[in-house]
Amino acid sequence: MFQPVSASANLPRQEEEVLQFWKERGIFDQSVEQRREKNTGRFVFFEGPPTANGMPHPGHCLTRAIKDLFPRYKAMRGYLCERKAGWDTHGLPVEVEVCKELGIHSKEEIENFGIEPFIHRCQESVWRYMQQWERLTERLGFWIHLKDAYVTYHQSYVESVWWSLKNLFDRNLLYQGHKIVWWWAQGGTALSSGEVGQGYREVADPSVYVLFPLVDETPTRRASEDQSASTSLLVWTTTPWTLPSNQFAAVHPDLEYATVLDTETNQRLIMAAALVETIAGKIKRELKVESTCKGKDLIGQTYLPPFEYFYQPKQQLSGKVGIQSKSTPKSELEWDANNPAKPHAFVWAGGVGGRKTELLDGKHEYIAWRVVAADFVSTDSGTGIVHIAPAFGEVDYELLVNERRRFKSGMGPDLICPVEADGKFNFEVTEYQGRWVKDCDKDIIRHLKDANANWQARNLLYHQEQYLHDYPFCWRADEDPLIQYPRRSWFIKTTAFKEAMLANNEQINW
Repeated sequence: MFQPVSASANLPRQEEEVLQFWKERGIFDQSVEQRREKNTGRFVFFEGPPTANGMPHPGHCLTRAIKDLFPRYKAMRGYLCERKAGWDTHGLPVEVEVCKELGIHSKEEIENFGIEPFIHRCQESVWRYMQQWERLTERLGFWIHLKDAYVTYHQSYVESVWWSLKNLFDRNLLYQGHKIVWWWAQGGTALSSGEVGQGYREVADPSVYVLFPLVDETPTRRASEDQSASTSLLVWTTTPWTLPSNQFAAVHPDLEYATVLDTETNQRLIMAAALVETIAGKIKRELKVESTCKGKDLIGQTYLPPFEYFYQPKQQLSGKVGIQSKSTPKSELEWDANNPAKPHAFVWAGGVGGRKTELLDGKHEYIAWRVVAADFVSTDSGTGIVHIAPAFGEVDYELLVNERRRFKSGMGPDLICPVEADGKFNFEVTEYQGRWVKDCDKDIIRHLKDANANWQARNLLYHQEQYLHDYPFCWRADEDPLIQYPRRSWFIKTTAFKEAMLANNEQINW
């Protein structure tokens, strides 16, 4: 009646015997069909697709075992659960494999090779290790329909994605915005967090302490006048190339800030009180504390940015000062007195004589180049005042978005981004146009220091040193540093989506 049991069990062989039993009798298919006529309900399972152009490894065993767990549990509860496998046939893993074969790595090299031939090579690469993947899946006992898998480059799949997006768009649940990503400029693509983590190494970057002179809001004064402005914010950054894109200076509202006198230069500076001694040690001279205040008392004060590219002080326009929209050629600048927020003309910004714009609460405030509050500001390093360039930092961009919400619709600050996707400055930054941004650090520092060169006709560089820290490089091209960059992206209003579904009495499985 029973087969004899061996005293030395061969577990791998027993597993293969079970797999053969399942296969011969169609156990998986039977488990599905037995539940088809029941009314328990359906549990839909689409596999998050792996890419078959690389060999599977032990990590894949874990994820595939976990994927198998949930539909099995639902099937045991009586649900009809048809498991649909999938294959990811596009994206960076495939492109990297093909680029290695061709000996190329940049976007330009791919374009020179030919987009269509490159796509065909990627499609061929996708299926290189298909048999090993199917063998692994079966060997693990992962019950899933491999023969009916969806493939992401198939037209049916692509059309299903467009169908979904169209439905969201028709419901006004799709909107366009920016996402700050780690960007490989030479290859023209963003990297995931996992990919970025593979490329960190220690580097020495320039660490600069820059003066942001505060503005005395006297309507008759020009932005470039009164070169003996008494007080400046002392701002620290390790990315000098982002200074032309400065829009705000951030302070922590609860920190204590000191106004100090540099007796050697006769300059008054504002910095975190806790860092006065540290900075005095760096410059090797005394900084005399004259007064202190909380960060919240600095919020709203305006200053002169280190570069004039977007401040436009030379455009007098009835004494008004504006910021040029990125999409406006300099030859087409104009000011419409009846429509100061006119698109592609001037968006009003901070500065001497700058026009204040109405907030939602009825108050008025300068759009840019003013002190704002930020909880992420600390005294761990720097000066306690953070240079904010929203185009090149995730928390910086979040701050910009929050600032926009305070203004009436269409009146908030625009995003300043004078850098193209190839990592080079565009025409808006005239002195550095066409140059890779990180190559411009030294020249930008010299420009700040040269009173005869910068627009404020004063030395804006207070102190300079080297800063040793970890910085990410592209793991596919280890000599290419990454930059944070704003990519225009589409987003789904998830909260509004849920409310719309509930309003229509549509079932939601969250």
